[in-house]
Parts: sequence; structure tokens; C-alpha cells
Amino acid sequence: MKKMFLKLLLICLCLCRLVAMETVSVTQGDTVTLNSGLTEMKDDDEIQWMFGNTLIAEINKQVNSFTVHDDVLDGRFRDSLKLDKQTGSLTITAQNTGVLHLWINQLLKKTFHLFVHAKAVFLSVTEGDSFTLNPGLTEIFDGDEIQWKFGIEETLIAEVNKRANSFTVYDDVLDGRFRDRLKLDKQTGSLTITNTTMKHDGLYEVKRTGARFLFKLISFSVYARLPVPVISSNSSQCSSSSSSCSLVCSAVNVSDVTLSWYKGNSLLSSISVSDLSFSLSLPLEVEYQDKNTYSCVLNNPISNQTQHLDITQLCHTCSDSVKL
Repeated sequence: MKKMFLKLLLICLCLCRLVAMETVSVTQGDTVTLNSGLTEMKDDDEIQWMFGNTLIAEINKQVNSFTVHDDVLDGRFRDSLKLDKQTGSLTITAQNTGVLHLWINQLLKKTFHLFVHAKAVFLSVTEGDSFTLNPGLTEIFDGDEIQWKFGIEETLIAEVNKRANSFTVYDDVLDGRFRDRLKLDKQTGSLTITNTTMKHDGLYEVKRTGARFLFKLISFSVYARLPVPVISSNSSQCSSSSSSCSLVCSAVNVSDVTLSWYKGNSLLSSISVSDLSFSLSLPLEVEYQDKNTYSCVLNNPISNQTQHLDITQLCHTCSDSVKL
């Protein structure tokens, strides 16, 4: 009897190696369809979809039964499964990496290696402002646990344990950069950072386990508050011969910015810098009698500061100086 069992086990293992295997890669939250390979089910077909060793969906065509078991495995598949009633294919709103098996009439037909990549969200804010990092939840359920982590080292900065009704922020970690700046929303698990500084720039990770698994990455960029650019004359004396006026627009101690000259709405010239704490200057030549409007704009990806040029104040001939 034991020899017979081992023989059957060996046959099963050999058959498993012959089963078609597919690798499916998808971003968390997106939908993906795992194809059964059938164009139409027969009247007596029975189909089971397994996540690891757990049954998550099944079809009994003989009694016209189509069932998804989306509350298994701590509810991680809740409202995420849909069966095709013609082909038996399974559509999943992807949340979890794992191996799925397709059984048709008690025979293993396919194995899917599902790789779910965390969805990355990119957010930006100006230094000194407050901002809320949202995990995408409208409500925390009774068995939920949520953790917020920061940086490459994945330092825990806040966590929720709904079962114990515990909401905790660890604002003294990492040299106290988050001290008195973190606030958890008790309904959604969102994390608010107040009075942001450049030290809060980085990668945040939120992980939820319990009623439904969730993993999300948020790339958070903090930009320095921009100064107003300064326009000045490039010449300390008036001109009696030249018909043009030399000007320069400048900004000091800036980073990740672009400095530009505009004539009306048309870009004339620009210069950019990504270094930390840098000074920029951009020259411009205009005619003394020019009636066009000019402006110098300093901007980063989320904000800008504009200085408009008053030609009559900065550009005048020597005859104008005598009149003055």
C-alpha cells in the first residue's frame, strides 16, 4: 500500500512538471485575467481555482454554479474576483503575489506565478506646508493593522492596531525630524505631516494587513520655498551711444529650479540647476524704447515666482538722467 502511494505521488509530481506555467506581472490594484485556455465549458465541467492550497473560486457547470470564495485568507480577495461564465477564466484585482493553480475535472491544467508590484505614488509639497499621505482607504476594519515606514531603512513612524484601538506615532525616531509633526486619521489611517522640511523628503511605505492586504509606496518630495527673482541693470552708468540696455535677472541659494526670461508669453531664454544651494543669473538685452512686457520667472516642479520688468526704472539714456 505504501509503495502504491509513493508511486502515485511520483506520477503526480511528474505530471505537475508537464503542466503549463505562466508568469504574470501586474501593478497592485490593477486587474488581470488568468485564462483557463477554454473557449467554452462543457456541460459537465468542474473547475477549481486555488491560491496556494486554498480554494478561491469554483464552477460546477452541471448545476450551473459559479462561486467565488473571496472571504478566505483574511479577506484579501474580497470584491476582487470575477469568473467568466463561458470560459471559466478568472479575473483578479491584484493585491497579493502568489501561485495560483487551475484544476479542470480534477486534473491540474495550469499554474500561474502572479507577481504583484507595489503601486508607487509621487507627491510634492513646498517646505513649511502640511500634507496628508493617503493609503487609499475610506474605513479601517476591526482586524486591521496598518504600519507607516520611512526611508530605505524602513523606519517605523506610525502604526494602527484597530483591534486594540491603538493609534501610535513614533515621532522621536531619526534624530527627531518628525517630532510633533505626525497625525493619524482614526477613520482612514491616513498620515498627516505638518510643517514639512527637506528632511521629510523621501520614500514612505504603508502596509495594511487584516480585513484586506494593502501595500503602497509614496515618493514624497519637499521643495524649498522660492524667493522672488531680482532684476537689475548690468551697467552702472547711463548710455549715450548704445540703443540697448543690459539687464540681468538673478536668484541666490536655490536648487532644483529653472530661471527664465519671457517676452509676453514667449520664452526667450532659461537656465536650470539641480545642485544644492546655488546662485543663478540670466542676462537680457532690450531696446530703450521697447514697449513690450518682460518678466523673469523662477520655478520648480510645483511653484513659481515672477518679477516683472519696468524698463523705465532700469533703462534710461544720459539725456534722461539730465532731465531727472
